[in-house]
Amino acid sequence: MAHFNEAAPAYRPVLRRMKEEIRHFLNRTSVYSEEHWCRVVMNRETMNLINALDVSRLDALEVSGTRWSTAPFRSYRSVSYPEFDLCDPPAGVAADMILAEQVFEHLLWPYRAGRAAYGMLRPRGYLFITTPFLIRIHDAPVDCCRWTETGIRYFLAECGFPLENIQTASWGNRKCVAANLRQWARYKKWVHSIENEADFPMVVWALAQKP
Repeated sequence: MAHFNEAAPAYRPVLRRMKEEIRHFLNRTSVYSEEHWCRVVMNRETMNLINALDVSRLDALEVSGTRWSTAPFRSYRSVSYPEFDLCDPPAGVAADMILAEQVFEHLLWPYRAGRAAYGMLRPRGYLFITTPFLIRIHDAPVDCCRWTETGIRYFLAECGFPLENIQTASWGNRKCVAANLRQWARYKKWVHSIENEADFPMVVWALAQKP
């Protein structure tokens, strides 16, 4: 054993190289998902939520993203800051659905944005938003707000949407919270649990409909 302990330092570079090779191999295969662990359930559930609507009748406006570009909307347009500022949008913009994923937490004036979105929606139009909750600050360029399901529900009500027209949901668990303290953890199916623990929401989403 003494001889092994004396020789152990010589093996450390070899072990490091082996670990690096294994990591690179895993990254090149489907072992790792491209999805962040914290978004797997949210992505699945929000896709089901939107697909349950008759989107073929809707003109959609997606803010700072293109996730919904392949959905069968009647029309689709993607806009981004600073050319399009949701807190102070250009006049004359109208849509049947506004989609803003991981946007509202980065707004200095979220209430203004919520009111502006309400104003841009046609009657019976939808505002769909997703936001983080138990996720570390990530300035892009700023990071300002977090809401629970209750918080986002009443925030949207304050923006004009009737409480009875607002659907909310959330997902998270303590292991995912801990993993994301270190890095943006990518989902590993056989390692990472997608069990929901209601007291540890990492992501929150809502669909609100204008009267």
